[in-house]
Amino acid sequence: MSEVLLSHEIPGGAAWSALVRGGRELKLTATGDGANCSTLLFAAHHPVDRLNVPDTLKAQMSARIHAPMVLMSDRGTALCSVTGSSLDWHDALSGHSVDVAKYGPSSYSADRNAWRRSARDGFLSELRKHGRGPADLHACVNFFSKVAISGDGLLTFAPGHASAGDWVTLRAEMDVLVVLSTSPHPLDPQWNPGGVLAEVRPAPEPGEDDPSWTFRDESARALRAAREVLA
Repeated sequence: MSEVLLSHEIPGGAAWSALVRGGRELKLTATGDGANCSTLLFAAHHPVDRLNVPDTLKAQMSARIHAPMVLMSDRGTALCSVTGSSLDWHDALSGHSVDVAKYGPSSYSADRNAWRRSARDGFLSELRKHGRGPADLHACVNFFSKVAISGDGLLTFAPGHASAGDWVTLRAEMDVLVVLSTSPHPLDPQWNPGGVLAEVRPAPEPGEDDPSWTFRDESARALRAAREVLA
């Protein structure tokens, strides 16, 4: 197994961010049942490039994120490839949590580090560390979460989708800023967030038969565009 270059355990209901260099792998592992990891992605050195969820899904003909899909930017450039996962469904339709009042009253003065914070609050706290702000919020991927369509056509949360030990790996196709929140999925009726372990390792150079390169023509086009950025 490759050497772990960076490891950080994010408690449930917290947030974290890191710069992941191109050619390295980010592995996210649920440390508790029912974990959710809302994720934003930015090209570290190209401010106009950030994750574009609608284009990512449309170009690869999917309503969910799964391996070996490519996570694409606003300009159709590959930011990361999903190289593996213990789950075949990660939600990218529901956005991130904004209001946590439905879970009951909570404040730092009363609950200290256990106070309830939305993914939006966590995202903004991390984005400020990198000179960014509310204008940089965008549609996210909710790793470890699944939604389904109810009989009335609405999105509904699928409880029990992820268990402790479930994982997903992302290969950075260029230097990326990754912003993570482990607050519950916005449709989760319960406040019982699981933690997530984030680990960064070197990733092997993809070959001609790499699943992300051969998945769809649009995936290969996005990966070629990333290589041109790095050239």
